[in-house]
Amino acid sequence: MDNKLHPAVTVSNIKTAIPVTLETETGHWSTWSELFKLHCKAFQVYDHLLPPAVDKPKTSTDKEKSTGDSSSTQEAWERLDSIVLQWIYGTISQDLVHTIIKPGNTAHQAWTTLENLFQDNKSARALHLRQRFTTTRLENFANISAYCQELKVLSDQLASVGHPVDNDALVLQLIAGLTEQYEGMGTVLQGQDPLPPFATARSKLCIVESHKQEQALHAAKTAGTALATSTRAAPITHVDSSSPAERGRGRGRSRGRGRGRNGSGRGRSSYHYWPNPPYHYWPPAPYGWSPNGSAQ
Repeated sequence: MDNKLHPAVTVSNIKTAIPVTLETETGHWSTWSELFKLHCKAFQVYDHLLPPAVDKPKTSTDKEKSTGDSSSTQEAWERLDSIVLQWIYGTISQDLVHTIIKPGNTAHQAWTTLENLFQDNKSARALHLRQRFTTTRLENFANISAYCQELKVLSDQLASVGHPVDNDALVLQLIAGLTEQYEGMGTVLQGQDPLPPFATARSKLCIVESHKQEQALHAAKTAGTALATSTRAAPITHVDSSSPAERGRGRGRSRGRGRGRNGSGRGRSSYHYWPNPPYHYWPPAPYGWSPNGSAQ
């Protein structure tokens, strides 16, 4: 074996190549396994996922030729197998790691264990996935893209357990799960014969969603502008002091110094004139009486 660096050794972060994490709850086996196979093929280690080949019986001459480099070849193979095994452990959940990890495990053994976990009981899995597929509704998702993605993932999972969903069934379920807001586009889609591809139907719904969002944003801006304009244009009431009514009403309030005490006159002032309280006259006490009522 030459000293040329193997491509698998150059991979520093497996998450960039396989962004999907395999979990028991989500069950993205079909997506994860396909990405993993493609990655292994690209880096020339796909054979580590396959059963080991049965070696042919070697003659004495072959044994003599292979004695010198057999140990280095085995070490290189084990190194590459450990790299693939690390890729597997690095792209699955911790629960699955604890489930399949075992001392001396090879990449093929770990791959087979995972495949059996997700491929066993296909009928029960198909029933569960079919129920989720038929009850998926747009109202449970934030937007059209998330809704369509969930339908596509469920259809792929059904295909992985032997119950594939064809394009017509996928598009019809997409239409059936729409809300009243998209009823018009749903009618247009289901009226086409044949039904459009799922990707086309998804694209049209995304365009309608984008248009509705723009309309809502424009309506909100228009309402905000109208509210601000009406607030700024609110009428302000001014008192016309030149009118006869105001002149009559203003007499004695604000016109310079004139009548009244303290020079307040008629003008408007912060001082209010109050007349003195009425003066009470008390006659003098009779002669011979003291103020306290006793006789002197």
